[in-house]
Amino acid sequence: MPKHTQNAIGPQLARHRNSLSMSQADFSAHCQRLGWDISRETLAKIESGIRCVTDVELTQISKALKIPIPSLFPASNQYLFLNERKS
Repeated sequence: MPKHTQNAIGPQLARHRNSLSMSQADFSAHCQRLGWDISRETLAKIESGIRCVTDVELTQISKALKIPIPSLFPASNQYLFLNERKS
């Protein structure tokens, strides 16, 4: 992950969104129907790593994609989540 990146989930968010065949506009509209007011422009900034993501937004993204939060992090970080659960 480049040092200038403001979040760790952007590429995974884009990958999961694309796997659902949703455009950024479609996904932001989906999130808005679920009660999270996010624009396509904001989503683009998150996916490109320009914008930070709060813990509340991380939860909303996880719910909108119907995936567990650890799935939004790079594979190298998922190992950390799995080991924390075992402790």
